[in-house]
This record gives sequence, structure tokens and C-alpha cells, in this order.
Amino acid sequence: MEEISVSIRNLQHYMYCPHRWGLINIDCSWAENYFVTKGNLLHSRVHDPDQSYFERGKRVLTSVPVYHDEIGIYGVTDCIELRKSAGGIEVPGYQGNYQLMIVEYKPRKPEGQDFHEDDALQVFAQKLCVDHIFHCDSRGVIYYADVKKRVSLPLKERYDDYLGKLKRILSDIRQYTVRGEIPPIRRKQKCSGCSFHDLCIPEVLQKKTSYDFHQFLCQADQ
Repeated sequence: MEEISVSIRNLQHYMYCPHRWGLINIDCSWAENYFVTKGNLLHSRVHDPDQSYFERGKRVLTSVPVYHDEIGIYGVTDCIELRKSAGGIEVPGYQGNYQLMIVEYKPRKPEGQDFHEDDALQVFAQKLCVDHIFHCDSRGVIYYADVKKRVSLPLKERYDDYLGKLKRILSDIRQYTVRGEIPPIRRKQKCSGCSFHDLCIPEVLQKKTSYDFHQFLCQADQ
């Protein structure tokens, strides 16, 4: 199943909610709400290859396609910054050596924490691709639009942890894809802000599951 390539966008969908991922990829459904639209507008500003520019001593490349054949993932980074560094790497088309920085844009910073672990894993997947292509050790940050601040991610410090988690998720995605199966709703899944709420109707599914199990117990007692 390793030959099944997985987009980083799909990886992100699965981490947010496996059931939602299944509705999109297995059932071919889609729905948008305020939060999805806001995120799309934010990313539209950086997902434009013609918007690459030079600013404050750094070159900024937007909408950069990346991939890693051995792991079987691919995607498009919001932004890669190239800063001149004596210990950096050569980048085709540019003179000098550079340190590469991946910048991922998110609409809102989570309350009570520096970043979402799922967001960090998304950037880690991008890092694997960037390092594979450019033969470097890139860094990663998340820019939160609501607070207009960057948050550095511990990608190098937690490399083994993130790699193990990424491989487990990719394995699950590939197995569900081969079986054509939609993952069940996770327990304690937060569904209020999801654009798929009206399609998924988690409250009904949870009640139905509870009712069916109760019916099973009653029949077993007879």
C-alpha cells in the first residue's frame, strides 16, 4: 500500500477528523462554512507562484510544490523563505547559500497553547519533502493571522516522534482507501465548527449507535 501517494492536504483532513476525511475522499462529499471560507481567503494570498518576492534580506517563494517519493507524500507549501547563510545550501537559480524556512499560514492561534499538534505535523510533513528535494535541514514556523505572530516549531527536537506519528496516520489512510471504508466518528469529537456538521449529523449517528447497541443487548437477554 506504500505506492498510494497521499497529499499533505488529505493528511490534514484526516488529522482534523478521520470521519470527515472519509466523507471527502471515500464518499466524495464537500461542504464549506465561515471558517473554511476564511481559511481559503487567507491561503489565496500566498498560494500564487507569481507572488514570489524579495523582502528584508530574504527571498520569499510562494506556492512551492514539494514531494517525497519514498514516504509517498506530496503537497504545496504556503511559503518558503530563503535567508543567506554561510552554512546553508545552494538553491538553483540563486547565488550564494541559504537556510530554508517553511511558513504555514493559519487563521487563528489556539487558546492556551503555542500551536496545534496537528498543524505542527502538517509542517513536519512539508519539511520532509523540502529536505528531500533540496538536501537540507529546513526549519518551520506557523503564522497566525489573528495575532499577526509567528510561532517556531520543534521539528528537529521532536523529529522521531513526529515521523512515527506521521507513518501511523499514513498507514491508516492507505488502509481505509484500499477498503473504501469511511472511518467512524471519534469519541468526544468536537463537531460544532465543522463545515460537514449538517451532512454528518454526529448527534444522530451517536444516538443511532447507542440505540442499536441497546437493542443488541436486549435481544441477547431474550
